[in-house]
Amino acid sequence: MPSLRWGDVVDQRFPALRHRNFRLYWTCQLTSLVGTWMQSVAQSWLLHRLDPAPLALGLLTFLQFLPVLLFSLFAGVIADRFDKRRLLQVTQTVALIQAVVMAVLVTSGVIRPWMVYVLAVVYGMFNAFDLPLRQSLLVELVGKEDLSNAIALNSAAFNSARIVGPAVAGLLVAVLPGLITRAGIRGWFHTPLVGEAGCFWLNAVSYLAMLWGLSRMDRVAARPPSGESALDTLRQGVRYAWSTRPIRNLLILLSFAAALGFQYMTLLPVYAREILGSNAGAYGALVSAFGIGSLAAAALLTRKQDRWDLRRNLLAGLFSAGAGLAGFAWSRSLPLSLALGFCVGFGLILYVASTNTLIQLTTDDRFRGRVMSLYTFCFVGMAPIGALIAGNLAQHWGAPVATTFSSGILLLSALWVAFRLRVLAARESARCPEVPAETPQP
Repeated sequence: MPSLRWGDVVDQRFPALRHRNFRLYWTCQLTSLVGTWMQSVAQSWLLHRLDPAPLALGLLTFLQFLPVLLFSLFAGVIADRFDKRRLLQVTQTVALIQAVVMAVLVTSGVIRPWMVYVLAVVYGMFNAFDLPLRQSLLVELVGKEDLSNAIALNSAAFNSARIVGPAVAGLLVAVLPGLITRAGIRGWFHTPLVGEAGCFWLNAVSYLAMLWGLSRMDRVAARPPSGESALDTLRQGVRYAWSTRPIRNLLILLSFAAALGFQYMTLLPVYAREILGSNAGAYGALVSAFGIGSLAAAALLTRKQDRWDLRRNLLAGLFSAGAGLAGFAWSRSLPLSLALGFCVGFGLILYVASTNTLIQLTTDDRFRGRVMSLYTFCFVGMAPIGALIAGNLAQHWGAPVATTFSSGILLLSALWVAFRLRVLAARESARCPEVPAETPQP
């Protein structure tokens, strides 16, 4: 029996990696995302240390994602008109500057809560443009044939970084300072790469990898600007998404689930520090546990799937995330919380990545940037609303109640998807009577 070469394995399992531009983009993005997750963990832990009120964490999330709510739709118009690679170079440069400013403030010891809030708004500003650009660029890097695989690999990169980044952040924030103190060398050994400041400095360096990768990519042709105004172009994209029933239904469900059901990350520092009585190391471990589950889902999605597989993933993902989050809300054991976090992370990425793929497979190329800006608006832009609700619920009734509310939203969403799948199966059966309803064809 002939041996299977590594190149053949890659071609069969990861066809998106055959494209040079995507390989560059994926590899450099993975490096950058590790730094991003390190900053995310350090930023939340830093604010919780400066202001222990749960509402402060809700406010941080609100301010960080408010610009996405306000500007992401116009970012889609820009993405459909100009060179996405050049635009990403601009957003990544702004991100680099933001990380350096944060690192300097923390290293110098002058950081205050209001500074964290201001820099969170800056982060949200570049993210409002960065996210739709990344999502709509994928099809230009690999084409529609390998798009599903590229989205799955993108999720795998994001969640691999979600495992490594928080683990490294926990090491820098919780473990190394204690080791240095116990060794009695604090007086002569000092480096900004230890503690919260180290997470921000390393994140700043990681953006250089993304900028290098973008500079090495072959140029992707940009669509020439039309003579219409930006507002008219935006209206056309919204009308297209609303009139295309599958896209409309997917976006409405995503808005509901993301706004009210995806708020567990906002309160994780409260669980680590107050409910589980642990430190930043436990917080990093919790974030990594969610990331390991998400990575497992992304690996599952790299196999070839038809539209019905993707639709069933919506149901399985929402149910797994909702049930896992309900248990996580009331867990008082770190090992149990880590296991439940795995279930939640698995379910959320199974749902979100499948939603992304279904939308992109349905969208006409002319409207891709605008539709993906709507996706970003629903997925990320609705987070400020949910963050304030979660923060208020936690402030008045405790984090477990707030998290239970989120889990209920996800389970209700799963029930709605189950109903829609039955309707779609019945329609397929009516069109093709010879095919059983329980095995609908793509």
